[in-house]
Amino acid sequence: MVRFYAELNELLPVDERFRDLEVSAGVGETVKDLVEARGVPHAEIDLVLVNGEPAGFDHRVRAGDWISVYPVFESLDISSIGRLRPEPLRTTHFVVDANLGTLARYLRLCGFDTLYRNDIDDEELAAISRAEKRVLLTRDVGVLKRKVVTHGYFVRATSPRAQLVETVKRFDLSTDIQPFTRCLRCNGLLIQVDKQDVIDELEPGTARSYDEFLRCGSCLSIYWRGAHYENLLAVVESARSSAASAGRG
Repeated sequence: MVRFYAELNELLPVDERFRDLEVSAGVGETVKDLVEARGVPHAEIDLVLVNGEPAGFDHRVRAGDWISVYPVFESLDISSIGRLRPEPLRTTHFVVDANLGTLARYLRLCGFDTLYRNDIDDEELAAISRAEKRVLLTRDVGVLKRKVVTHGYFVRATSPRAQLVETVKRFDLSTDIQPFTRCLRCNGLLIQVDKQDVIDELEPGTARSYDEFLRCGSCLSIYWRGAHYENLLAVVESARSSAASAGRG
């Protein structure tokens, strides 16, 4: 018998949510095999109890076992009872799959270190997540089932703004937002520069209309508070307020 708790139920078929599930395990089947067969990737799990005792993903399931599966605990320290990770999953460093480009841009807009390329494949995503200890954000559950992935999250929302709110809320980041500190193009850090240092690179109208500029320390792109600034700021403030209010609720 197995039961999934809290938001893990969102990954199950509707008729299997929030209830005990009678399942049969094959000979030698592990906890990881069993839970991922139901559609729940191990990267979203922080605690498994087998007959009331903490168990690892490699625990071999036996007939009659009662298995309870819990998601990542953000605000509760469960290390003393056997969480499955030696370190917390939550971090402000991300790697984002190729289908979430706008979310990656929004995360950078909010100041979060976010690696993104539109040509990255699943194998490289998983390897980067593991090597750089980045949370892998994806809409593909299969990527999160790769054994090397230890930090990952399946993004439930489909619209980029909702995805941003969901991510900020899920990883408790509303107070960590630092807008306009990272390059939207390459993820590099932005530094303030004197207008005279970049004036030769500006269009005449931009040079006449604006006096404050930022430059990316990596790709050297130049930023200023142009026509899109208010729209971008609205995205940031919406994510901050929505995630914060959801947390209070």
